[in-house]
Parts: sequence; structure tokens; C-alpha cells
Amino acid sequence: MINGYKIIDADSHVIEPPEIWARYLDSKFKDFAPSRDMKVKGELITEKISLQVQEEGNKQMMQAHPHAYLNRYNPESHVQAMVQMGIDIAFIYPTCGLWLFAIDTLPAEVVGAFTDAYNTWLYEEFCRYDPERLKGVGAINFHDPEKMVKEVHRIANWGWKAVFLRPNPVKGRILSDLSYDPFWTACEELNIAVSIHEGTHSRLPTTGADRFNTRFALHACSHPMEQMMALLTLIEGGVLERHPKLKVGFLESGCGWLPYWLWRLDEEYKNLYWEVKDCVKILPSEYFRRQCYIAVERSEPYLSQIIEYIGSDNLIFGSDYPHMDHNPDVVIDMVAFEGQLSKPVLQKILWYNSKKFYGLISIE
Repeated sequence: MINGYKIIDADSHVIEPPEIWARYLDSKFKDFAPSRDMKVKGELITEKISLQVQEEGNKQMMQAHPHAYLNRYNPESHVQAMVQMGIDIAFIYPTCGLWLFAIDTLPAEVVGAFTDAYNTWLYEEFCRYDPERLKGVGAINFHDPEKMVKEVHRIANWGWKAVFLRPNPVKGRILSDLSYDPFWTACEELNIAVSIHEGTHSRLPTTGADRFNTRFALHACSHPMEQMMALLTLIEGGVLERHPKLKVGFLESGCGWLPYWLWRLDEEYKNLYWEVKDCVKILPSEYFRRQCYIAVERSEPYLSQIIEYIGSDNLIFGSDYPHMDHNPDVVIDMVAFEGQLSKPVLQKILWYNSKKFYGLISIE
């Protein structure tokens, strides 16, 4: 809590210890365990990430939270960083896993072994340190549609409230592929929120990756543009129409693109509704307001204008701790919006909207 505001961090990250893969991978897949330099069978899990970017990223992370950095981002240091920032509850997403689970050329069963190992470690070790503060978000193996429902039930049985997906195509399938429909049904029925989270430098098809090589360009493109494609896919493919109680969140891309994209999609729908009328039966913006949430960035200067357009009920807050573009003053900066936003609106963004998205019914 800070300045009287209770705060949920809807997008916090763990830095996975390299040894967890060998420890938790199924014995059949031990030889796929990533090395300490994050290679699988000698091949990097990332693409187009320079040594300069890696060194600068480490430098920025060390400067932002030196205690956590020196303690290898263990759960104790994570909670200590939360206290320093004024965060009450954090929902935990992977770092290396964003790349490891996104290798399109790996067999589906290998990726499934990775997601199982990660989820088990996150549940049995990391979040168990302080389960009231640290909330796990389950990794789902989108490479294997037939096993996704079983994974959702496993996560729900732990009491977890959310899973995450990449927005990118996986093995040629986009999010609206009908083979994923049982998964969407299970999430809807179990009240499991689905977060869409991109990760630059992955080995999945990514907007901009066929044109650019610098992180400057790749990072600028990947997060907002892949999220735009994901929202369009869920609407145009009828996922939100078929699953009206499904909750979907779009993380780490800012929210500035949203008003334009909703306007654009609404305009296209008004002109071409007859082409998609079987899957899209209301305006795209209505689907978003009904079912979707988006994380705001602390430095977005037009937040008050965005709220005028889409309202404040669908906005949530994520710190992106402890990544290279994370700022340790992110919460203080968000609270500083009190001069532009009313206190009730700011508390919705910092607490109540995330509470609703993640289904934290028992928390005041």
C-alpha cells in the first residue's frame, strides 16, 4: 500500500533459476534441459538479441533492484521489492519461459514438459514462500491443443486464477483456431482469466521480426502490434462471441493503441459486418468493454483522455518487475496520476479492476 492505495501488480516477473529445468523436467526430457547460457541442445532459445542488449539489460536490472539481483531474484527478495514499491499482491509471469515455451520448432511434448516443470516449480517453491502476496499465473502449452484443458484443470485445482498465452501464431495456428475452443470453454467455466503476454526476441512469428534487427525496433513492434493482432483474432474468429464470460487481459503493451484500434475495428465492422456476422454480432469495442482488460504504462501521458473514450473499468496496472525497462519508481509515478485522475478511478486501476480480472473474490 502507498498513500492509502492498495495495489495489485497484474504483471510481475520471476527470473527462473537455470537449475529448475533439470530438477523438474520429466525424466524422458532431461536432455532438453536448457543450459545456463539458455540453449536447448546447443541452440539459443532467442533470436536477434545482441550481447550489448544482454549486458545493458543486466546493468539496468542490477541498478534498479541490487538486493534482488544479488539474491538471484529469489522469492524473499521479490517480496522485499514489493514492499519497497508499495505493492500488496503480485501476479507472477515467467521471463525465460516466455522464450522457452515459444520455440515453434520443438515437438509439442517437449514444450509441455517445460510448462509442466515451470508450473510445478512456481507452485511448489516460489509462490509457496508467501502465497498471500505471490500469485502464480499458469503456463499453457499452446503447441498441444489436446492437452490444454487438462492443464487448466490442474492449475485451477491449485487455486490459481489465471493462465497466460503468447499472442503469436503457434505451429501455424492463431488464437481463434477451433482446436483451442475446448480450452476457452474450460477457462470460461472455471473462471480462469487468460492473459496475453508478448515477449520480444522469441522464436515464434512476430510482427516486425522479418524487417528489423535492433531491440529498439523489435521491442517497439512486438508488444503493441502482436496484442492488436490478438484482440482482432479473438473478435474476428468469434472466440469472444462464443465465450461471453471469458476474461482476457492484454499486458505490457501500453493502452495508447487501444482507442485507435477499437475505432478502426468498429468502422470496419460497420462497413463489412455482413462478412463476419456469424462470428461477430456486436461492435468490436463492445466485446472489449464486456470482457477485456488492458495494462497501462506509468509514462503514458494521455491516460485521462483514454479513460474519457473507453472508461476506467477495463484498465489494470502492471510493474513489469524486474525487467530491463522496469522502473523502481513505477508505483510512485502511477500514484502521481492523482492530479489528473480522481482517487476512485485510480484505485480502480491499481486494485479493484485487477481484483475483478483475476477473480479475487475473497480479498477486500
